[in-house]
Amino acid sequence: WEVWVLNRGNRNDFLPASVHSIVCDVNDESAVLEKIGDMTFDCVCEFIGFHVSQVERDYRIFKDKTNQYIYISSASAYHKPAANYIITEGTSLANPYWQYSRDKIECEEFLMKKYKEEGFPVTIVRPSHTYGERNVPLGVHGKKGFWQVIKRMQEGKPVIIQGDGSSLWTLTWNADFAIGYTGLMGNRHAIGEAFQITSDEALTWDQIYKTIADVLGVKLNAYHVSTDFLRAVGDKYGFDFTGSLLGDKSVSVIFDNSKLKRVVPDMATNVRFDMGVKIALDYVLSHPECQVEDPEFDEWCDRVIAAVEKAKESV
Repeated sequence: WEVWVLNRGNRNDFLPASVHSIVCDVNDESAVLEKIGDMTFDCVCEFIGFHVSQVERDYRIFKDKTNQYIYISSASAYHKPAANYIITEGTSLANPYWQYSRDKIECEEFLMKKYKEEGFPVTIVRPSHTYGERNVPLGVHGKKGFWQVIKRMQEGKPVIIQGDGSSLWTLTWNADFAIGYTGLMGNRHAIGEAFQITSDEALTWDQIYKTIADVLGVKLNAYHVSTDFLRAVGDKYGFDFTGSLLGDKSVSVIFDNSKLKRVVPDMATNVRFDMGVKIALDYVLSHPECQVEDPEFDEWCDRVIAAVEKAKESV
């Protein structure tokens, strides 16, 4: 593949030398059209389409300039809770708890309408919690990301896990996700279809946190708090646990990836979570810029735990 990246150029030093760069704000349609000129593309890959206005913009720009448009949606768009714990691409899309997911559904509906009415060559991809070397996946964290939870683990402080820690979750290493994604690029069997791309490994949240603690070489002090309580005391601080927990991470999910594997026979997930999170933690611990502290969230965790302990004593 000959790769062209269209972005504002803020992090282009991460791009391989072989990648062509188009520095432009994609929201400036006239500038984009001027930059790409008469170029056409085998595949246009959209990773930052969060609102229907953004995919409408893409449709206007690329409808006559690409043989395939791959849209990154989200597995959080599936019905919460699903009627069956095994999720397939046929699972209904409906999430009353998270606006992010409802916006993704609206984007999908617009694109599929254009496919059905005009033959716009769309492929929908639904990932679920893909992570890489700069991110440690967690259930409960503050607005500044994961690091404060890692710091609490290192300090031996209790770490909040939603529910009783037994719900199942799926985490996918980014290079494994890429096997499925690139297998859909230029794939005629993918046009007009939706695919979920996830690992086949399912872990409980307690197992996820225990694995992180094991890699850190510390003891996990897990502190379980109900999702309803976290929503009640967290959303007012802007943590949006209604969306991220009730609308996503508190619900057990197991994904059936057989549809993807029929179309992309090479699809395999090679990096177990214990392997991936070690790579991520090695990177984060050696890159201080990734260690963004969040004292507000740290204090909030202490207050929540103290409140729950006081409630236990009062009964």
